[in-house]
Amino acid sequence: MTLVIETQDLVKEYMQGGHSLTVLKKINLKIEKEEFMAIMGPSGSGKSTLLNMLGALDRPTSGQVLINGIDISTLNDNGLADLRNKEIGFIFQQFNLIQRMDALHNVELPLSISGAPHKQREERAKKLLESVGLGDRLDHRPNQLSGGEQQRVAIARALANDPPLFLCDELTGNLDSKTGQEIMGLLRHLNQEQGKTFVLITHDPNVAQATDRLVEIRDGEIAGEKRFK
Repeated sequence: MTLVIETQDLVKEYMQGGHSLTVLKKINLKIEKEEFMAIMGPSGSGKSTLLNMLGALDRPTSGQVLINGIDISTLNDNGLADLRNKEIGFIFQQFNLIQRMDALHNVELPLSISGAPHKQREERAKKLLESVGLGDRLDHRPNQLSGGEQQRVAIARALANDPPLFLCDELTGNLDSKTGQEIMGLLRHLNQEQGKTFVLITHDPNVAQATDRLVEIRDGEIAGEKRFK
């Protein structure tokens, strides 16, 4: 068993109105390479905070988060940024595309940050957009694309640096059910054909049941787990 992520007694607290609020309470979670899993819970359960911890977007109050065996608390801000850029693809409900850029340049952006040469960036971005069915939308800006098309651009962008791990936050939340199913099918294809690991944060039971494993979180604690395959 190869672990991509492991949390050990993970605790996250925030100060609110002069009082300490514990959002995550000793979370112990193991995510294996090539898993296709969901973390589900109601609003306020701590699932988005957990996503931030798993993606090295925030640091724990106590406990450990290990990504590919590396304790993220040992990394400085530059080390965390480098880890995120190389190891993790993020896909969000709001797409987070840059409105003034066309699809091609949105997908090029992570490659530009990584310092890839212009020609290489352009070729890879074009290939990725073709792979998600948008080969004829390269010069379209986000406001010229449907919600499903924007999410496909976001997926292509997340794939740009070929990370092994993807963290997805309510990625079908702004899509109709048919488009949501198409996006889930695309992610499953990437999981099965390219061996990518997917962790989907969701409140939608239909999304959760389309994965192989569901971890339920309530009040900052793991409340249960189900396996569908």
